[in-house]
Amino acid sequence: MSHFSLRIRSGKEFTYESFKEGIDYTHKKGKKIYVTINGFPFNSQIDLLKKHIQKIASYKPDALIVATPGVVVLCKELAPTIPIHLSTQANVMNYLDAKVYYDMGVSRIIVAREISLKDIKEIKLKLPKLSIEVFVHGSMCFAYSGRCLISSLQLGRVPNRGSCANDCRFNYTLYAKNEDHGTMFRLEEQPDIGTYIFNAKDMNLCSHIDEIIKSDSIDSLKIEGRTKSSYYVAVTTSSYKMAIDDFYANRFDAKRYQTELHTTKNRGFTDAYLIHKPFEKYTDQNFDYALSSGGMEVCGFVVEDEKHFMCKYKIYPGDLLEIFAPKSFDIKQINNDIGEIYNQDDKYFIKFKTILTQDNKELQSVHSGNLNPIQLPGKLPYMTMFRRNIT
Repeated sequence: MSHFSLRIRSGKEFTYESFKEGIDYTHKKGKKIYVTINGFPFNSQIDLLKKHIQKIASYKPDALIVATPGVVVLCKELAPTIPIHLSTQANVMNYLDAKVYYDMGVSRIIVAREISLKDIKEIKLKLPKLSIEVFVHGSMCFAYSGRCLISSLQLGRVPNRGSCANDCRFNYTLYAKNEDHGTMFRLEEQPDIGTYIFNAKDMNLCSHIDEIIKSDSIDSLKIEGRTKSSYYVAVTTSSYKMAIDDFYANRFDAKRYQTELHTTKNRGFTDAYLIHKPFEKYTDQNFDYALSSGGMEVCGFVVEDEKHFMCKYKIYPGDLLEIFAPKSFDIKQINNDIGEIYNQDDKYFIKFKTILTQDNKELQSVHSGNLNPIQLPGKLPYMTMFRRNIT
């Protein structure tokens, strides 16, 4: 399943059978699912690629995300009823390139992450029937829309085939050498640490959702979710949905969304290229660290029966945890022998008085290595998360 996708690591978790189950499940929920075939195939793989496209098309996904002109043509030939979306890896920055792909039958283009809102407006003006999607949140690449060779040169892991080692996130030690007599000395910015000379901050455009919608040029927003945690996915989608809803309700409040987004793991945030040019602000690089930081630690999540949770960190009786739940769910306040669920300042919290397993065994504490479901004081929706502030 993973040969032709840049999601090569997550793709390994699927067989064709389980992938079909995923598509069917998504459609039962009334949602759309797009399949990535956005790798860069070698000649030796093209026969296998043809079989892959035909197999995937038989499952009836809502679109195929493709990166190269040749694969676009192949998909049109082998899967003519499946819409084609152009991957950001194709680096579309102008209406000339956009028209080439549109004329080839591409219905949506995910534009390059380096494009400006001004240029997107121009593309939409020239090609009003073309659907345009933009990245609004996620990792930024040191190279041009991910077209990077650093990882393949240093470790043999090819970014454009889905196996990037993120070498740009490493710390590097710089040396200066005199070629005439061979003298070499180390350049130190931070002793014993090195410098993160390639390390870009993460894209975060939530504060600009109002400008994006007002442009009347963008049909879809894309949040990077590859290799991210369920907490990250929940917080980012919730925050951006909140921003969109608030815009149409005339109550847009950027600070509110950023408070949530800063609880996720990140390398620092930048608004990248869409609104401002990088040279106008010089704040897009993170020279201090590559490890993600975030304001919250996820401590547990509710399982499918909605009566128990699994621990993800550590929890002791008396710990106060914030409840992060789907906005549509009406949480009931409760106070019993197991614990308390209550509302304070428009946020819900849970405090355990005792920690009981599914089999009523009492524990002094519970840690992430414990695989026993733990009882809740009251019912909460599946995948509700408990979190605590760590800043």
